[in-house]
Amino acid sequence: METLRKMQVLCDYAQYDLCDYSNDIKQSDANLPGIYHATSNGCKIPIFKVLMTNKCIFDCKYCINQSKHEFTRLKLEPQEISDVFLDYYQKNYVQGLFLSSGIINSADYTMENMIEVARILRKNYGYNDYIHLKIVPGASKDSIKRAMALSNRVSINFESATSDGLSEISPIKSFKKDILRRFKWIDSIKKKNKKFVPSGATTQFVIGANDETDYEVLSSIKSLYKNLNIQRSYFSAFNPVIGTELENKEKCSSKRTTQLYHADALVNSYKFDIDEIVFNENGLLSEDEDPKYLSALNMDIFPVEINSAPLYELLRVPGIGPKSASKIINIRKKMPFKTINELKKLGVVVGRAEPFIKLKGNFQTSLDFYS
Repeated sequence: METLRKMQVLCDYAQYDLCDYSNDIKQSDANLPGIYHATSNGCKIPIFKVLMTNKCIFDCKYCINQSKHEFTRLKLEPQEISDVFLDYYQKNYVQGLFLSSGIINSADYTMENMIEVARILRKNYGYNDYIHLKIVPGASKDSIKRAMALSNRVSINFESATSDGLSEISPIKSFKKDILRRFKWIDSIKKKNKKFVPSGATTQFVIGANDETDYEVLSSIKSLYKNLNIQRSYFSAFNPVIGTELENKEKCSSKRTTQLYHADALVNSYKFDIDEIVFNENGLLSEDEDPKYLSALNMDIFPVEINSAPLYELLRVPGIGPKSASKIINIRKKMPFKTINELKKLGVVVGRAEPFIKLKGNFQTSLDFYS
């Protein structure tokens, strides 16, 4: 089968891996396979995203590539991927590469093929731009180190927040040995080699494929950020695939993953503790109300005085983010804020913030106004 045809198929299968990519994946105007857009600092960046192979020895119950699923299996050779990517790059269609793969033969055999793509690009062609390599579960420490030496970012899919949760959807994988241990290696290697993977490591969770709660997912994420220095988590809403063991399981609501992203930001960027986030009796986030707003309603610190509140309290005000909170603290050292409009100019969403703040001792709005 010609390279372009294989590329079209395997680029389509790559859409199921969301690390560094929003759910709103769009093909570029070039109308070529594998060109998707990553989001960085509010900008859309075209990335060549491809699966090296849809062959896989694992039998993850939710996955389109599971070994029991009967469909055409394909594999791209390292040179094929390198040549197509370089052609895209030289024509300014893309600005980077994200390479993932099913697991063929063994974890290390798969990693050797993926590393070879990065080696060809870096060593043979002198390519120095962005590469994101997926580390497959069970990969050796040596192969992980070599992948990190050639990459800007690496990632491993946790898939589930707990060992029991992973056993539900992927019985062959060991949560502690195949995934968690590999992230510990990544963290250790990064600490010893500061120049490796400058964009750090990320992970992805499949939401709704098992019975894990949002509380369990966010508790796991909090631990990962704290102990393993993972940069970011991504959430893939489970969507049943015909021909897999979970084809009759209910599809996960996109609202649920949207709220998880919001709550994840509270944990990662706002440094919220898990017990500050509001869950229902089933351990799930509300799909209708903003998690930060619900948290604020349950805190006894409000309203806070803008001109004296510490960073911790400012970050808990709906409508105030890390950047605007830092600006508030820097500006008020020189001159206190007097009007709500001054906050608006800093990027504060004043419509959300007003019920929770005071300016020079004066309430701006009461919560009753919004009831």
